[in-house]
Amino acid sequence: MREQMVDALAAEAVAPIQNGMIVGLGTGRAASRGIRALAERVRAENLDIRLVSTSEASERLARELGLEVTEFATIERVDYLFDGADEIDPELRLMKGGGGAMTRERIVAWATDRCVYMVDEGKMVDRLGQTKPLAVAVLAFGLATVRVYLRELGFHGVVRREMNGDLFITDNGNLIVDVELPAEIDLEEMAVKLNDLPGVIDHGLFLDEADEVLVERADGSIEHMERVDDDEDEGDEG
Repeated sequence: MREQMVDALAAEAVAPIQNGMIVGLGTGRAASRGIRALAERVRAENLDIRLVSTSEASERLARELGLEVTEFATIERVDYLFDGADEIDPELRLMKGGGGAMTRERIVAWATDRCVYMVDEGKMVDRLGQTKPLAVAVLAFGLATVRVYLRELGFHGVVRREMNGDLFITDNGNLIVDVELPAEIDLEEMAVKLNDLPGVIDHGLFLDEADEVLVERADGSIEHMERVDDDEDEGDEG
């Protein structure tokens, strides 16, 4: 009976998708809900869209549901992306990387005209790092050196492993170091430092990717939160 219920969050996330769009599929539980809702729309409305995926797992799910996925390497721009997040702060800055797909998620997000992220209200936090560690994707070749760099920056963490003890390997063949974020930290400065570290492929700080966040509240309602750019604020003051 539960399977027949409408997934309101997923339905809201895929509602803006129209014929002719190129759509990015996020990765994780929330994104999977969106992929299922999109498959239902494609079947019901015979939508003509092209899809690109941010992970092998999402691509497999999409194909299992009868959706066709295009290689992102052949795509220059994406119209719309829906994805999930591990944490979101009041400024709509995101923490991602729980599924280890943040490198592809960021590349697709940067190529997308509108990025929408869907979460339950438990993912809304006062500060990033409050409930989750920060995922840092590292080239295996430089793992030990990168960990030294991270410690020098004050970031201590562990190399992520699978439940069976094997090293967690991303779709791109990288390792993940999960580091704890201090309560008082300049996220923008940290992102710059991580971007500059040799051997760091990417990280889970998505500070300005979100155009909109959809929050699933406990009562089943969906709250829409739009990013307000600083330029727009300055224009309003004038």
